[in-house]
Amino acid sequence: MLYHTIIKKRYYHIMNENDIWLIAGLGNPEAKYDGTRHNAGFAALDALADKWNISVGKTKFQGLWGQGEVDGHKVVLLKPLTYMNLSGDSIAPMAGFFKIPADHVLVLCDDITQEPGHLRIRPHGSAGGHNGLKSIIASLGTDHFSRIRIGIGAKPNPQYDLAAWVLGKLPAADRKAMTDRYPDIEEACKLLMDDNLQYAQNKFNH
Repeated sequence: MLYHTIIKKRYYHIMNENDIWLIAGLGNPEAKYDGTRHNAGFAALDALADKWNISVGKTKFQGLWGQGEVDGHKVVLLKPLTYMNLSGDSIAPMAGFFKIPADHVLVLCDDITQEPGHLRIRPHGSAGGHNGLKSIIASLGTDHFSRIRIGIGAKPNPQYDLAAWVLGKLPAADRKAMTDRYPDIEEACKLLMDDNLQYAQNKFNH
């Protein structure tokens, strides 16, 4: 029965020409931040762009973006270039430009409370100490946007500087744990756009 429900929802969205989503991956723009824990969202968005054959190379509202269609959904992919703590300054105006409501905004970001490669999908909620999410909530004026939080692992001890940890490079094993989940992140994005949140959470929240 669940399978048929998913198929029906996907069919509905194929017929809905006004359906549009903004998927944003969070990170810091300079090359020195490539491969760091805090850029997990950037890396995941790059993987989506490659899989969906969407070029994220145009500039608008302090971000790199591209547009395409995925399973009948119009999709805007965005990498804010504002640095992490001001991510909302790019995401909110981009959503406004395309008339995308907050509940059709999906954010990919890192999560220090999850083991490397673990995923946590939520439809809304607080920033949980994440400055990028905090900025988006302030800029959109609501916390009712979906997010897929990608585990990067906790600090090795409480005294370890948080900034040094999240801006540190991912070890090879942790990077593999993350990239191994890219197919799951892609499927989760599709399920969220198809309004199958609970199924996505049950399948991928680990």
